[in-house]
Amino acid sequence: MAVIAAVRASLAQLGPGLYVVACSGGADSMALADAAIEVAGAANVVVATIDHAMADGSARRAADVAAWAAGRGAAAIVRRWQRSDLPRRPSEAAARDARYALLAAIADEVGACAVLVAHTARDQAETVMMRILRGTGPAGLAGIPSRRERFVRPLLGLPRSAIDAHVGARGLPTWHDPMNDDRTVTRVRVRRDILPRLRAENPSLDDALVRLAASAAEWTEVIDALAARHALPIDCVALAREPAAVRKRAITRVFDGLDAAHVDAIDALVTAPSRGTVGLDIPGGRVERRYDQLYSGSAVALTSEAPPLTDRQVLRTWQPGDRIRLAGGTRKLSDVYIDLKIPRAMRRAARVIIEAGEIVWAEHVGPRRTGGNF
Repeated sequence: MAVIAAVRASLAQLGPGLYVVACSGGADSMALADAAIEVAGAANVVVATIDHAMADGSARRAADVAAWAAGRGAAAIVRRWQRSDLPRRPSEAAARDARYALLAAIADEVGACAVLVAHTARDQAETVMMRILRGTGPAGLAGIPSRRERFVRPLLGLPRSAIDAHVGARGLPTWHDPMNDDRTVTRVRVRRDILPRLRAENPSLDDALVRLAASAAEWTEVIDALAARHALPIDCVALAREPAAVRKRAITRVFDGLDAAHVDAIDALVTAPSRGTVGLDIPGGRVERRYDQLYSGSAVALTSEAPPLTDRQVLRTWQPGDRIRLAGGTRKLSDVYIDLKIPRAMRRAARVIIEAGEIVWAEHVGPRRTGGNF
């Protein structure tokens, strides 16, 4: 059967170990759990159910899944979703992140080598369409990855018909989640309203969207290999030499969850001439370009340790007009900082040590000099 073959191929790539199967009790995840037990053996499978506690009968459904798994000889874990796991007004993305965090915690507890998740080709098509509607970039068209870290999706290439055939042939009990009928959820509207209308124009729409995702993933893999060379703090001069596609992918890899306008704004910051310190507010934080380096946030740690003070010395922050003696004479400390390209945020908190009315040490510069070259 197609489901068994897909799971066998996936586990062969992962190698032997203990697998957690995320199982809601729906047809997709029940088919996955059944196939995993068949292929890996019950002793190597833990069926994990997250009780969302948001629908009537969810606790009973979770108990039924656990009982079914136990009947097959597999271990079962039920984890109830606490409201504290979510923000006050959870979005679909926040709910997904909370669910994956709980699954990851379960995997850590049992020492699993992977978490198997039951996304199918239908989920892939829906995800790509949702991202198109939101105005995604090329990387977003790649949709759901077949593997990301410990999360693996053996059924991602299978149509819903293969799932239904497996469930029917194996006589698996399934549970219909009432959330799948809630049209306030974007995915439900896409599944029930938008995709059916588009299929009237192209009956093979789902296949086309899945192919688009696969093609975008191939292109993204190449771009990511080039973009991965640029990490915080980003060398703006080096990144500015890259093609726009690489620059923007590097930015989105470093700064999560940005819309196109913020990506373009950061890209403009990267490619602009150096102007000291320039900042940009983005959702959830701030980006600063300090001369030719791009940083996340404006907080800067002190970069040098002050030497021990003697009884005749005083430690204070530097002040406008402060001068320090270097080889060849004295210079304004502000000019020295500019020459050294010390970011403005670091200059503001810089400290100096005064002895007999003269600066004998300055942060980011070091001790005064009486010889040699600056």
